[in-house]
Amino acid sequence: MVDRLITVAIHTYDRALELKSLLESEGITVSLQNVNLDHPIVASGVRVRIMERDLPLALRIIENAEIFSNPKISADSTRTKSPIIVPVDFSDYSRRACDFAFHLAMSHKTSITILHSYVNPNISNSLQLTDTLSYDIANTENYECFEQEAHRQMDRFIADIRNNIKEGLLPPVKFNFEIAEGIPEDVINQYAKDHNPQLIVMGTRGTDTKERELVGSVTAEVLDTCRYPVFTIPESVNISSDADINHAVFFSNLDQEDILALDSLHRLLPDRHLTVTLVNIPSKKQPSNVDGPINALLKYCSEHYVDYDFNLEKLNLKSLDDDYKRISKNHVDLIVVPNKRKNIFARLFNPGIAHRLLFHSDIAMMVIPV
Repeated sequence: MVDRLITVAIHTYDRALELKSLLESEGITVSLQNVNLDHPIVASGVRVRIMERDLPLALRIIENAEIFSNPKISADSTRTKSPIIVPVDFSDYSRRACDFAFHLAMSHKTSITILHSYVNPNISNSLQLTDTLSYDIANTENYECFEQEAHRQMDRFIADIRNNIKEGLLPPVKFNFEIAEGIPEDVINQYAKDHNPQLIVMGTRGTDTKERELVGSVTAEVLDTCRYPVFTIPESVNISSDADINHAVFFSNLDQEDILALDSLHRLLPDRHLTVTLVNIPSKKQPSNVDGPINALLKYCSEHYVDYDFNLEKLNLKSLDDDYKRISKNHVDLIVVPNKRKNIFARLFNPGIAHRLLFHSDIAMMVIPV
């Protein structure tokens, strides 16, 4: 079959020239037809023509021109809803988290902010970072080029995203990126305070790697301190979008905060069938007989979240590993943990369930501050 030229759009000369430039920047050969060579500036009805084989790609670019024309989009001009923040260190697991966030943002009709943090080695040559936003300072030959290297890696990362959108591997979601100097967890927390995200999506390593880390991970620190919902995705997890989440385990304290956390879960995954296993976490303040509060919670859930199926499990808390293995005997796609604020001493000597599960499980987790 012989390829042929087809008209993809008809515009004024200026607009046709802009479209030609955009398509050619993405590797598509373009020609303009019906241009008045003597006075091109006043030409009207200019045909923008491409090869027929390039039509699917050209249409994706044209329909999402705001993405391909300028990836550094102004936050004020593009966001109609709170954004999703995705901290990245350009590793494979942060790329997977970014892919998941794009599908989630498409479902919620919101935008993405890709956030990268780097530490000035002149301030701390010995600082070790783990999980997301880490960087190997020892392998950086020219410390003065540290910021430039961050920008070069971000440019490659953004180029990959744009190519995946062009090829239809990622949904066409509006996004911008930010590069900031500072301690990663501090940068994430401050950026979240300034931009009020609906969710922070972070990639993490597998449990074998995390358990070997001697320094607290960035993800764990963000879980302990951030006052916005955080969604963590281990590198080995087998979910690519929110449509892959069918069974969630919800850790319950049998108090009012459970309702707030359940509402957050339902806002994240609305209008769909989801099996939710409620797991009671016993505390010293709980009465010995909790059947009444448990039944009341189950009744509330069945009445207010009619598209979810709820069941109950209990913990003995003798071994987190044993409890977790028993609960997850049926395939679990997501762990949901309401997270209460703790002071720094409580976090050091008695880390919360979310912090502990981060190092014991290879399952996606949503941590909701209450």
